[in-house]
Amino acid sequence: MILEAGNYDLDTSEPTVLMHETDCEVLGVSEGDRVRVSGKGSAVAIVSVSDTLVVPGRILLPHSVQEAASASPGDPVEVAISHSPDSVRSIRDKMEGRHLDAEEISQLVDDVVSGRLSRIEIAAWLTALYIRGMDIDEIAAYARSMAETGDRISFDDVRVFDFHSFGGVPGNKITPIVVSIAAEAGLTIPKLSSRAISSACGTADFVETFCDVDLDSDDVRRIASDVGGVFSWTGATDLGPAGDVFITVQRPLGIDPRPQLLASIMSKKVAAGATDLVMDIPLGSETKVRTIEEARSYARDLVELGHTLGIRVECIVTYAEQPLGRAVGPVLEARECMRVLEGDPGYADVADKACICAGALLDLAGSRDGAAEARRILESGRARSRFAAIVAAQGGDPCVRSEDMVPGMYTAEVVADRPGFVRRISNSAVVSVAKAAGAPGDKGAGVLVERKVGSKVSEGDVLMRIHAEREDKLAHALEIAEEYEPIVVEGMIISHVGPGQ
Repeated sequence: MILEAGNYDLDTSEPTVLMHETDCEVLGVSEGDRVRVSGKGSAVAIVSVSDTLVVPGRILLPHSVQEAASASPGDPVEVAISHSPDSVRSIRDKMEGRHLDAEEISQLVDDVVSGRLSRIEIAAWLTALYIRGMDIDEIAAYARSMAETGDRISFDDVRVFDFHSFGGVPGNKITPIVVSIAAEAGLTIPKLSSRAISSACGTADFVETFCDVDLDSDDVRRIASDVGGVFSWTGATDLGPAGDVFITVQRPLGIDPRPQLLASIMSKKVAAGATDLVMDIPLGSETKVRTIEEARSYARDLVELGHTLGIRVECIVTYAEQPLGRAVGPVLEARECMRVLEGDPGYADVADKACICAGALLDLAGSRDGAAEARRILESGRARSRFAAIVAAQGGDPCVRSEDMVPGMYTAEVVADRPGFVRRISNSAVVSVAKAAGAPGDKGAGVLVERKVGSKVSEGDVLMRIHAEREDKLAHALEIAEEYEPIVVEGMIISHVGPGQ
């Protein structure tokens, strides 16, 4: 069928064309079917049907389809039925619990990246993974296939170290500290970090307050070779873009299939050329991993998966029942991170975790006592010097100090309404307050947790300090704090039972 191309000023997450229902009847396609649109080139797209937005004899094409088909508005294009790709059969096979070989998995990933699978089909795939799972060989093949969809970074014969956290604990600002320590010890560690997805601050969100994180693969390779370490944003390098497509689909489903999580993490490590990896698995009632048995299971899978992919993996299960340090939010976390590097003793939990994780990297490199060596590098000021070198290499000011990090000017305090002890801190509620204040989009927004679990408090003591860049957002954050009660204070006595009671 020959139709006239028109402009469809709407680019969706999957290539979609708009056809009149009369033309659909003649061609024999329905809503959600695939067609191949051919001009000088060709593109496969999903059909959307209308009897009002497009006239018979025309087909509306978004820019992505116009570009792939080499067709401009007004050009004649050939439109033909395009049958489902073979990977749809692989999705059905996985729904039935069958093992997929590497070729089938590779074809499925290629179809996802090329837009040949619809969102419904990708959702079916993710649901099948959630219910049926994958064995280690399948996950390894999945990770390799995802790594092959984008950029690859190679450091020739140099060992490349990496550090990754499962996430789920607010205020986990240790990455620049870990990288600075490891790089100062002589390791090559091109750390690629994410932005916040559902949290109040990702590593890239606070690092970009003091240096550029939008580095491409060549920048990452060059800077890591020059100064040993990098604090970059994963999204700027196009490493394993297939993972981003899957995240977009799985988020509204509210699921995070274990094979998908493991493959997404490891695909980026493969693409970044990692040879040695330390995994931080935060354990807590409100994190992704909530029991020690689940944490150990993840750790075993990661070690085995790493072995299959040629990466040495060590996992550390860390405490995550409350925020790490005090700060949650971009500028606040950047300031606290710098204070640790500057030797401020007021953030022992941040320094301890950073030295433990950096020490594990040094152990993989052959250190006899990595944690002790990491502590010496931090306390000597050498990590601060290396941090400055990395910041300078990424276009920032190497003289930047913690006092240069100024949070939002609008502040409010959440105070204790009774004396007692802090019995519990809800990580999710802390994040909700920080996001209501404007984090991570408003860099100066966030919260400072002034009392941690076990702290003794008097009535009127400050439990949390909120920072915002706008008064209306500050007011909203206070409402959320009152509703969710992120920091719970209880008295020592729970009940008193006497004679006759």
